[in-house]
Formats: sequence, structure tokens, C-alpha cells
Amino acid sequence: MSQTKVTLITGCSSGFGFMAAKDLAKRGHIVYASMREARGKNAKAAGELQAFGHSEALQLHVLELDVTSDESVASAAKQVVDGQGRIDVVVNNAGVMPVGVTEAFTVDQFRDNLEVNLLGVFRIAREVLPHMRKAGEGLLVNVSTVIGRVAIPFFGIYQASKWGLEGLTETLRYELSASGVDVVIVEPGPFATELVANSPGPKDEARLSDNSELQRTLDGMMGVFQNNVFQNPEAPVDPQILVDSLIGLIEMQPGERPFRTVAGLDFGVREINGLTDPYRTQALAGLGLAHLEGVGSVARGDKE
Repeated sequence: MSQTKVTLITGCSSGFGFMAAKDLAKRGHIVYASMREARGKNAKAAGELQAFGHSEALQLHVLELDVTSDESVASAAKQVVDGQGRIDVVVNNAGVMPVGVTEAFTVDQFRDNLEVNLLGVFRIAREVLPHMRKAGEGLLVNVSTVIGRVAIPFFGIYQASKWGLEGLTETLRYELSASGVDVVIVEPGPFATELVANSPGPKDEARLSDNSELQRTLDGMMGVFQNNVFQNPEAPVDPQILVDSLIGLIEMQPGERPFRTVAGLDFGVREINGLTDPYRTQALAGLGLAHLEGVGSVARGDKE
């Protein structure tokens, strides 16, 4: 890739996306910070990003993008390519984290979460990959979670979407390896962002009533978590940790990026990833697909 990268980030109204957009722009990259309702409920965040870009004379653009809409995704991708002639990096950061007794979520709630956390990533990939393949290089960074690798109670809906994202991302990495397009996963632990505060709960009140004991268990767990993690000054919950990981991946050379990067508290996921990697490689080799493990750059003329 060129040193200055044209980067599209989803979910920039707050948290990781908001911070990463500013930091990447400060490092000289051309950044398209996207969000839903940039002129509506997220107008304040959009305005802050625009003002920051103007004050620092940065190439930081705010873009309307709803990952649940085919038309919105297509329009946003077209604006980036029309404006810059290319799209080098996409950070699929937009996400929603439902928390609660899993049975008490409705089917519609489950479907809505998949639309954002899983299908939204797929929509983005379908729009940008033709441009990246044509260029012979590119990078997709999909933001997952450590509980996309190890499950805990009360996050079932969220985990279903993120475990799906892990499988989708791994498959795309293999299928795109010969094209020069790199596909990686970032797995954050818990961080002090708005994600928890904005977590939707289950809507089926009858099922909640039937599971009142479980609800009390959830309340106790969240209290312990708040005290032991977010109120612990030594816990690695500063969102900058994750933002720095994203920047590091974006600025690495093609072929050098690790497939999975864990950031923050890991709940043993770093070790899990290390233990499972040999079996992942073995499975590919057993199918005669070992050549799909590495990622090169067609633009640089690398041979697989």
C-alpha cells in the first residue's frame, strides 16, 4: 500500500471509531469516519470530528453510513472511491452489544443484532473488495471481541454474532490471500467506552419474569465486573490500547500482520489463539489448501 492510506471506519459516533478516526488522520492518513444519522442523533459527534479535522488541517471526512442498508453502504463506498480513486483500508468497527438473559430477547432483536454485527460487515466487504482486488492490495480489519472466542453467560446474542464474524473473517482471509487483500481480526477485551452503557436489554418481559433468578445473577455479575475491572486503576481498560492496536495493524507491511490481535483483558484468549493456530493450519493442509495460509501483495509482485 501507499504510505498514506485511504481508510473507511464504521461506527465513529463514539468509542473506538471516534478515537481512531482522529488518531489516524493526525498520522497523515485520509480518513472517512462513518456513522448513522450524522445529521440526526449523531450530529454532535459528526460536528466534533469535522471541527477537529478543520482545526488541524487534516483529511478527515464524516460520512453517512448505515451498515444495515445495502443502499447506504453502496453509496458510502462510492463516495470514498470517487473522491480518492481508491480505498486502502476498512475498519469494521460498528457494533451493538445486547446484554441480558438470552431467552428473553425476541427473535427480532436477535435479527437486528445480526444485521449490524455480522451482515453489516458482509455488506461492507462486498462493496469494497472489488476495488481492493483490482488494486492488488488492501486491508479489512474486523473488530470482534474476546468473547467471540470464549463464551460467558448473558452475552449469547452478542456472542452469536461475533462467533459468526470470526468464522466469516477467517474464510475471507483464506479466499482473498492470493489477491493481495489482507483480512485480520482484532479482539478487544472490556474497555471503558459507551458500548456497555448503550447495551440493549431483552424485551420479552414475560420471559424475564420467568427467569428472575437469572436476572439477579446477571446483576451480581455486572456489579462484580464493575468493581473488579472498571474501577481497578491497574486494569487495561483505556480505549487507547485498542486504537493503538488498530493503527499498528494498518501501518504494518502486507504479509506481516497477525491474523488475530487481542487488546486489553483477554480472559485467556491469547493462549486459546496460540493453541488453536496449529490445528487451523493443519486443517488447511489436510484439504490441500496450505497455500492459502499466507497473505502476499499482488501489487508488490509477491508470489504465493
